[in-house]
Amino acid sequence: MSEEEVNYASVVFKNKKHPPPEAIKEEEIVYDEVKVRGETPKQTSDSNAGLLPDKKANKRRRHYQQLACCLGILCVILLLGIIALCVLHQSKTTSLTAENQKLSTRNQELETQKNNLTAQIRDMETNWNELNVSRAQWSIDAYCPKTNNDRECKVCQDGWKYNDTTKPSCYAINNAAHPNRRTWEEAREDCRGKNSNFTVIHDEKEKKVINAYSWGSKGTNGYWIGLRVEDGKWKWIDGSDLTVNYWAQPPPTPPPFGHCAISFEKEGWKSVRCDVRQQWICEKNALSL
Repeated sequence: MSEEEVNYASVVFKNKKHPPPEAIKEEEIVYDEVKVRGETPKQTSDSNAGLLPDKKANKRRRHYQQLACCLGILCVILLLGIIALCVLHQSKTTSLTAENQKLSTRNQELETQKNNLTAQIRDMETNWNELNVSRAQWSIDAYCPKTNNDRECKVCQDGWKYNDTTKPSCYAINNAAHPNRRTWEEAREDCRGKNSNFTVIHDEKEKKVINAYSWGSKGTNGYWIGLRVEDGKWKWIDGSDLTVNYWAQPPPTPPPFGHCAISFEKEGWKSVRCDVRQQWICEKNALSL
């Protein structure tokens, strides 16, 4: 009953005959209730019609608020990204500026070094030319000494012994006094400084020549030759193996590391430590005249 709407209607009962106007006024008006089912009250419809626009407006308002919030957050993120990029760019710019300054300084240093090296090379070329002239003159004077303004050339320079062994060679016998004797390496450097090297013996003829040039040697004082122990074998300084033996005393087997050979007059060779100071013999090719 509470959900049904009660409508009031007025019912006028009229006589079949047409009464006069005065009678109409006196006609009785009867009110009765009429109940109608299944109809939506007009007032409720009007009320809902008024509420729906408000709900839609609130929903749109919340939607706009959420959208505005998202846009605000996005703007903040973009702003932070721009700030970070600016900071990174500034840092890289500062770093690149510092690197450019270092490279500029380094380039200046390299340019200075280049100029110094160029000057040194120029000086060396000048000195080398002068040295070549001096060496050429020394060679001429050494091989072709002047006698009464005349030059007489020889196959070996002064102080060297010529001998036609396997190949025409010149020998320098360095029989220095005991304080001036040298180790094997020191003696070899002396030979190189004379444009020569230790003697290498590959045949009986040269073996006899070197033995004859080992003047005054005895005991443990001999002359260094180009023979030493390498990789557990006796080798000549030209890389060849020992094939001609002329040992006065047979060396230990296997050959001891750090040993070199010395030559003795009328005796042969002996094995001694390379750091012992001895006399030495240098050899170089003779000139072809």
